[in-house]
Amino acid sequence: MKITANIITLNEEKHIEELIKSVREVCDEILIIDSLSTDRTCEIAESMGAKVIKQAYLGDGPQKAFGAPLAKNDWVLSIDADERLDTNAIEAIKNLNLETTPYDAFSFARKTFVGKAFIKLWYPDRVTRLYNRNKCAFTTAGGHARVKTENVKALEADMLHYSYEDYAQMIKTSHKFITRGARIAHEEGKKASRLDPFTHGVGALFKALVLKGGAFHGINGWNVAVISAFSSYMKYALMLEMQENG
Repeated sequence: MKITANIITLNEEKHIEELIKSVREVCDEILIIDSLSTDRTCEIAESMGAKVIKQAYLGDGPQKAFGAPLAKNDWVLSIDADERLDTNAIEAIKNLNLETTPYDAFSFARKTFVGKAFIKLWYPDRVTRLYNRNKCAFTTAGGHARVKTENVKALEADMLHYSYEDYAQMIKTSHKFITRGARIAHEEGKKASRLDPFTHGVGALFKALVLKGGAFHGINGWNVAVISAFSSYMKYALMLEMQENG
């Protein structure tokens, strides 16, 4: 398969070996864009045949976009260090004819886990990750980026996303996303009213528990719903604080 795996890393020694084993089933080149790791990430990757390029972190989109021109292939599979290709994704990619396809990119459903628990609430969480770099690319805007294209085919295939080791890590990580989301919104000139923390927090809880059925997904559904609601509430609370502080 003439596909380059484009992987951004920072201290991912616990994930990198399994990830490389996963992507080399369908990729003939593995490119690691490493944000100056201080653990054994680069050593492990190079020992498994990956090409490692060190680049201080530019942001999610810019970092992923940085690696695409360095690939030897036009088709690029962008995958994060805490993700894997499920067996159905490997088969789906192997069955593609990338030389004749009319599509510019392909998307995958994503199964996210907290520890060993599959979070049904977040499925299918479609992400576009296999793309032709000559026809489309990652956006370089702040926050989490995406491949920008309308000519995308949804594959009946899954990526496995080992996002959090446990709920303690999820809560800790949510703080970073809350702060970053509030800062980006503030810098873009968006305003929050005093009702926004409440309405968005309650809205997020209702959406997770009722509209997405999280109330029927057991304790994991409730845990994720409550954390999501808290995150939404605090994002707007921080925006208000930033507005008041100038």
